[in-house]
Amino acid sequence: MSETTAVHAAETTAARATDELPGETVDAVVIGGGAAGLNGALMLARSRRTVVVIDGGTPRNAPADGVHGLLGLEGIAPAELLRRGRAEVRRYGGLVVTGEVASAAPTASAAPTAPAPAAAGGDPRFTLTLADGSTLTARRLLVATGLRDVLPEVRGLAEHWGHGVVHCPYCHGWEVRDEPIGILAVGPASVHHALLFRQLTDDLVYFTRGTELDGDTRARFAARGVRVVDTPVTEVVASEDGGIAGVHLSDGQLVARRVLAVATTMRARTDGLEELGLPMQDLPGGTGRHFATGKAGATEVPGVWVAGNATDLTAQVGASAAAGALAGAHINADLAAADTEAALAATQRGRTRA
Repeated sequence: MSETTAVHAAETTAARATDELPGETVDAVVIGGGAAGLNGALMLARSRRTVVVIDGGTPRNAPADGVHGLLGLEGIAPAELLRRGRAEVRRYGGLVVTGEVASAAPTASAAPTAPAPAAAGGDPRFTLTLADGSTLTARRLLVATGLRDVLPEVRGLAEHWGHGVVHCPYCHGWEVRDEPIGILAVGPASVHHALLFRQLTDDLVYFTRGTELDGDTRARFAARGVRVVDTPVTEVVASEDGGIAGVHLSDGQLVARRVLAVATTMRARTDGLEELGLPMQDLPGGTGRHFATGKAGATEVPGVWVAGNATDLTAQVGASAAAGALAGAHINADLAAADTEAALAATQRGRTRA
């Protein structure tokens, strides 16, 4: 077995490995096993908190060849980064369970043995039900579900997502430098997109796809050597090697391109979380929708934090991981406050009985 094959086999085995759900209430459940969720779980586990990560196994960056812009781990395969993250969480006693959260909701009443409410926000409980019917109770939740990229409806486009079709000049830019690149416009955000990709290639075509492009912007594009095509795009054409050959226009013309860049519509994953009542926020122009959060990812719902792309749609892997760590630290601090209030209440009850 070659080294590459052995590594792939190890990653596959690790990806399938799942821990058993605990029967008792845990300090925190992390919904989502990407960079944000795993780093949040790591902070909690290292603080000696009982923590369970529920991971559906569908990371946003799965089609990518490598993670970029992550200091010390530049170019690491996404699957390898997550494999290492799961191992680190488990090293400190955290659990990683493969599954989908079907529902998550505040528990109607805390168990009789639950600590007394803390001074600020109380000590809530949440019940989670997985797709297989199993359940779990937690004192705190960290939502790190990530987002879904919604591509424009162009025939043949989705098949090349993550390879010939890219969205982020910082995630993929170096890898597509000097290639003939096409920008498939979706709205005003695509103008900024084009200027960033122009830094990476001298051969850039901007396909307006029916979006407005004023005279000033056209002049700026012309000054930078960006060709503008107003004729509608009908199809992305594959090359013989499986990549992109170009795009067909409605007039029958084929514009040769090797790479297409598109600003996707980004939507936070909310499946199974509706009963939590978490507030949402829309980005201007319908370009995205995410969970609304405050300091360190705290939400208006006591006991629930959100980190990563579910609340910061443009965050790269490093920023998502950092946000998860910060949220994990704040969750631990909130639990510490609740534990202290419970201990104080127990002491006072003991004195009263005496």
